[in-house]
Amino acid sequence: MNFQIIIDNQPVNVNNNMSILQACESAQITVPRFCYHERLSVAGNCRMCLVEISKAPKLAASCAMPVIQNMVVFTDSLVVKKAREGVLEFLLVNHPLDCPVCDQGGECDLQDQTMTFGSDRSRFREYKRAVEDKQCGPLIKTVMTRCIHCTRCVRFANEVIGLPALGTSGRGNLIEIGLYIKKLFTSELSGNIIDLCPVGALTSKPYTFAARPWELKSVESIDTFDAVGSNIRIDIRGYEIMRILPRLNEKINEEWISDKTRFAFDGLKRQRLYDPLLNTDGTKFEVISWQVALQQIVTQINQIKKPFDFCAQLGPQSDLESTLLLKQLITKKNGTFINFHSNACQNNVDFKTAYRFNTTISNLEKADFCLFLGINPRIEASLINLRLRKRYVSGNFKAVAFGTALNLTFPIYNLGSTVKALVKFVEGRHQFCEYLAKASTPTIIVGQSFIELFGESQARTFINVLINNSKVVKTNWNGLNFVTSNAGDVGACELGIKTKFAKNLDIKLLYCLGEANFKKLGKNTFIIYQGHQGKASLLNANLILPCSAFTEKTATFVNVEGRYQKTKLALLPPGEAKEDSNILYAIIDSLNMGFDGNVANFLYKHLFKSVSTVNFKKVVGSTFMGHKFGGESKFLLKNTFIPSAKIENFYLADTVSELSSTMSKCSKVILNKSPFI
Repeated sequence: MNFQIIIDNQPVNVNNNMSILQACESAQITVPRFCYHERLSVAGNCRMCLVEISKAPKLAASCAMPVIQNMVVFTDSLVVKKAREGVLEFLLVNHPLDCPVCDQGGECDLQDQTMTFGSDRSRFREYKRAVEDKQCGPLIKTVMTRCIHCTRCVRFANEVIGLPALGTSGRGNLIEIGLYIKKLFTSELSGNIIDLCPVGALTSKPYTFAARPWELKSVESIDTFDAVGSNIRIDIRGYEIMRILPRLNEKINEEWISDKTRFAFDGLKRQRLYDPLLNTDGTKFEVISWQVALQQIVTQINQIKKPFDFCAQLGPQSDLESTLLLKQLITKKNGTFINFHSNACQNNVDFKTAYRFNTTISNLEKADFCLFLGINPRIEASLINLRLRKRYVSGNFKAVAFGTALNLTFPIYNLGSTVKALVKFVEGRHQFCEYLAKASTPTIIVGQSFIELFGESQARTFINVLINNSKVVKTNWNGLNFVTSNAGDVGACELGIKTKFAKNLDIKLLYCLGEANFKKLGKNTFIIYQGHQGKASLLNANLILPCSAFTEKTATFVNVEGRYQKTKLALLPPGEAKEDSNILYAIIDSLNMGFDGNVANFLYKHLFKSVSTVNFKKVVGSTFMGHKFGGESKFLLKNTFIPSAKIENFYLADTVSELSSTMSKCSKVILNKSPFI
């Protein structure tokens, strides 16, 4: 129901579900607040948002007061101004004079609102109280004496991430926010309470005393530590990244990011490759120029005579432009892309629905049933897990999984860890099949480990039977979702790249684009590695080409939904390192392969030729029990164990995070099995 109210003598159209504060925001009227946040429940305990309502006996908290028809509200009357001054005076009674040494200085809500709405003097002459700091782990620094008890952190922990560790104790002047038991605040999304805290009580421990906000230059980019493609803001000072913060995108990450996205960037500074390196005698690398490196590559490529002698391997953070150029190089020389895991070879790339997250992340909030196959979304795609928890909190939602037990911060039913249990469910002989059959918008989320366990053909046979037996795919709903943990995988599928099993090939030349976990093939194999950081496995490489990280280039990535996004250049690459696409273009140019020279135009021209998304139609069956596996399907129906995740350690999942000292500290804390400090 819509109607009009009067705010500061201005008519405003509102909905009956809105609060006065929301009505003021819709009318572009500023109302100060500390405890209120759009994504948290209403607390109404800071009293900073007090407004005057005509004919009301006293002031009301606008965040908690719903609008009423014909209501008249004043947000800037004299009594409201005096009330705000009083509220701020009480908040500052026990707040320490820490501003010069507080990391929140310059972007502190208490500072800003005191200057705007506070009094110009203080009447407090007594002693201030002090509170003991809490130990929240290696990411969050606490100075609890600065806390103003807005309870944002408490509500975030309980409502958003499902970790009810924080709470209040005491009352009156003795009230404190802390941990119920002396246990670390361990969550893959814990760093978001730093952004939520309006004062300097909760700040970033790695960012302590590092910089002031007015010293920083900001660049809008995207995250490449997973395939979700979270929108981020990179803050730099000079030639160094100081911090990474979330950027609002309602369709992907809302305003949250994972701890790996926020803190793992310090790994980019360690073990960087600065110059091209040539392995001369198998044990020693020598620095060479780019001209010599290109000559070596051209010589090796020109020696290729047979098909499939020249192979390539893609890394987890390969951007779309460089992947396309490498594909062109491989195609011209009759080569192929390889994988060292036989069941991980990707060949079903003809239809975009066969590798994308088809429901889309935002539409997960419409699902009423979710089946997990070979994935732990809390580790592999924490922002997707956050959406699923949000859906669970709203009610009428069930989640089930096969494999090892999962802790996803919301209840989930584990239906078994063997292939027999899965076949029983797929054929409709499990009691939980009733929920799947009755669900109007069910979803299936398939992870990489499920595909690798069975192989692509058999895994998709499972999935097809499930689709036929349910409403997972229908005219106006596609609940079939595939999730990869690598930022570059979906982009490779978009380009139609298929892979072969490396063991079946006699490889003479291997080009590794950002993949440092290659295996030593043979004495006659010449290995070229193009990446930005060194690892022990690089001792097997013959030629190393230094390239830029995702913070040092403008490049395109495709997230799990098939959404095209760009990273932005925030820093220049160190030393002689070059952008990936520039290196590959130089190789193609040196080979005189007739490339047209405009990478961007060629990229989009190539993509427009690719197949369009296919809408699956529902195949109607007579009963839920009517669909079985055909005789051609040869599954191992013994008690084969089904893994639940491809990644075991959230904090150490790739080369950059493994080199991050912050992520190493987090991993060490998690691996410590003691529940207490």
